[in-house]
Amino acid sequence: MMPRDSMTSTVQKIARQALTTFRNPSAVGEHGKVFLENLSKLKSLVAEVRAADLRIAPRTSASAPVPSQRVAPPVTYMHIYETDTFSMGVFLLKTGASIPLHDHPGMHGMLKVIYGKVRISCFDRLDKPRDGASGAHFSPPLVPFQSSSLRPAVLRSVGEYTEENGPCVLSPQKDNIHQIDAVDGPTAFLDILSPPYDPDEGRDCHYYKVLHAHSEASDRKSEAQEQGDLWLMEIPQPSEFWCGGEPYPGPEVSL
Repeated sequence: MMPRDSMTSTVQKIARQALTTFRNPSAVGEHGKVFLENLSKLKSLVAEVRAADLRIAPRTSASAPVPSQRVAPPVTYMHIYETDTFSMGVFLLKTGASIPLHDHPGMHGMLKVIYGKVRISCFDRLDKPRDGASGAHFSPPLVPFQSSSLRPAVLRSVGEYTEENGPCVLSPQKDNIHQIDAVDGPTAFLDILSPPYDPDEGRDCHYYKVLHAHSEASDRKSEAQEQGDLWLMEIPQPSEFWCGGEPYPGPEVSL
């Protein structure tokens, strides 16, 4: 007879480790030893997951659903499991689709591509413009509302991920705001968030637009390349983005 744990599905093991990692909110800290050890174990498990483990067949442009693009959602979500501690599911993006720039208030997250390729652009909000980016030569963009609604930001990273890459990890303090773009065809990724979105608890999803600051010392081209010259403006959910739902076909999770 096979050992019990060898019969446990990959997604079940991931769910168990996610619960262990995040279930004690007071102990979840950026530098807590136990938390970091558990987070490392979770990253290792998530790094190994593949589409086959979730019984999801990689899609191609040719195998995409036939319905009119005017009504078919650009992104769909397969719900796997959710508790008060974490949520887990799979996002599927069609060719050319994007999940717009959005935040995860007070949340940790982990994203692992299971097929295709995504480009992830990560931003952080700043309390004030970075050193050297303040003063007369750095001011918020001219917009038809109070500049207090803008927040200085920094572009932390832009990277492309496939199933061969490890997971992209976000925390409440780092890489918390990001945009996800499908590259060269359809793509899908496993997504873990802790705690889950909950508007009643102040964890609602907000969308943003990146604005480049006015700089007297640079022209538009160089200005767009200056990480310190970025501001985030909260916007409504973009009209071209909406998310549909699909049944999850993989192994059941039970905790």
